[in-house]
Amino acid sequence: MKRAFVYGISVEGENFTDRVKETKRLKLNFENGINVILISPRRMGKSSIVKKVKSEITNPEIKVVYMDIYDCRSEYDFYNRFATVLMKETATKSEHIIENIKRFLVRLTPKISFSPEPMSDISLSLGITPQNYQPEEILQLPELIAKEQGKHIVVCIDEFQQIGEFTDSLTIQKRIRGVWQHQQNVSYCLFGSKKHLMTKLFQNRKMPFYQFGEMMYLDKISTEDWVPFIQSRFEYQGKKISEELARRICETVENLSSYVQQLAWNILAETDQETTEQEFNTGVEALMTQCSGLFLEQLQGLTSYQINFIRAICNGVHSDFGSKAVLEEYNLGSKSNISRIKESLLDKELIETDADGVYLEDPVFKMWFKREYMK
Repeated sequence: MKRAFVYGISVEGENFTDRVKETKRLKLNFENGINVILISPRRMGKSSIVKKVKSEITNPEIKVVYMDIYDCRSEYDFYNRFATVLMKETATKSEHIIENIKRFLVRLTPKISFSPEPMSDISLSLGITPQNYQPEEILQLPELIAKEQGKHIVVCIDEFQQIGEFTDSLTIQKRIRGVWQHQQNVSYCLFGSKKHLMTKLFQNRKMPFYQFGEMMYLDKISTEDWVPFIQSRFEYQGKKISEELARRICETVENLSSYVQQLAWNILAETDQETTEQEFNTGVEALMTQCSGLFLEQLQGLTSYQINFIRAICNGVHSDFGSKAVLEEYNLGSKSNISRIKESLLDKELIETDADGVYLEDPVFKMWFKREYMK
């Protein structure tokens, strides 16, 4: 089924917009064994571009393996996910998965179940523990498999910032880097949705993964690339949207890829033939309503100081929060309180910082907050 707009999941095929330069560079790195660190805010399409490049690798001597570790909460959670995906994705047939396990994980008795549906995934539980395998043995698996199969393996790990949340994380990071940096037949593409945590892992000189690979920053897709895409999707549905309103879709959500597609879909759903101002506004309201549950959850537990800090940002304050005027106008407490507020809101992914100051990370949250808390 051809979809007009796609959001909330990885975008593929005709729904993948632009990223020509970044796709070309990432593919070149994959083909030449260069480690890559992808950094960008959420909703910018990191997973989509990695999966697109994975699908475009046609060299039989290169195998791209993709895994998501978002729900891994401990070191051995990670090792089990790491090994499971490697066993599956480096096998060409179901029976080869079992051969992989027998060849590379001889001390395990895994649980394997096959669905009667031919296209369904195989359920595999390896049960790796400190009692049967040391971390270094699991981390060395892709190198062993690559040598055995005569291939170069590219291991892509989504939500890699989870590593930084593990107990004794620094030791784990040192252990992983210590093994991976010596592998000759494997390269890594590491990325995640929490920009500030990824930045901390890879740009801090004191951290083990500092200078582990090429840093790639995904910028926003330009309005000039979005507009014809949006208009073509409307035309496919037998409808029409003006260039001006297509541009306003981009401007409203500050060109964040997932939001552009979600807002465009909302407006398309409201449009009978040609989009009007009323249908545009209805689509924007629908977007805020769709996100309101998440936004309310994000605000739960915030202190009055933190809420006031967000109010200040919404009113155009982006720096000098410790000045007497700002402290008094927005009731932010003492000057020493500002750093604690910033750190907490960064951890909650509500704000981001750059050389110009502090900003709200999510443009839709900003619109919603103004409507609900600043009437």
